Amino acid sequence: MITNDTLHTIKNRRSIRSFTDEQIKEEELQAVLESGVYAPSAANQQAWHFTVIQNKDLLAWLNREAKETAKTFDDEHIRLMANNEKLNIFYGAPTVILVSGKEDAMVIESDCAAANQNMLLAAESIGLGSCWVNLVLFLFHHPKAKEYIAELGIPDGYKPYCSVALGYKKTKIVNAPARKPNRINYIR
Repeated sequence: MITNDTLHTIKNRRSIRSFTDEQIKEEELQAVLESGVYAPSAANQQAWHFTVIQNKDLLAWLNREAKETAKTFDDEHIRLMANNEKLNIFYGAPTVILVSGKEDAMVIESDCAAANQNMLLAAESIGLGSCWVNLVLFLFHHPKAKEYIAELGIPDGYKPYCSVALGYKKTKIVNAPARKPNRINYIR
């Protein structure tokens, strides 16, 4: 089977849910952000915006507010998570990047997801831990969504679609779970 550094990074990346308190280095942050900027986008619109949050108080506030909002959601699993007082939705990561997209752009959810995935892979490739975090998105489906967007400096006409929690890994690497069979078919 073919192998190289990129394929190795893809196969070894795991969602990290335990981070040290140490803030990541600026050059690491910039490498991760640049990888997001280089993601593909529909018609090369590049209609995303990245909000980097490294303020502990703001991250704690977002954690509380998102959980309060998620407590009212219809899904029982989401409500259980939101009611877990021990859960930090960012898993204690010192850096969170919100990936927002221009709401009227073509397939913006896919563009933001591509940027998010690029950043997750870049983080792994330079030794950072990362986790795709979506519980924070409940804030942007709340009646006060515009207030949250303004507080975070997200441009008008944009809304968050995904986010990345980043930091130094506190846990050891775990092996990949077995891949489910029969997920590929060929028409040749």
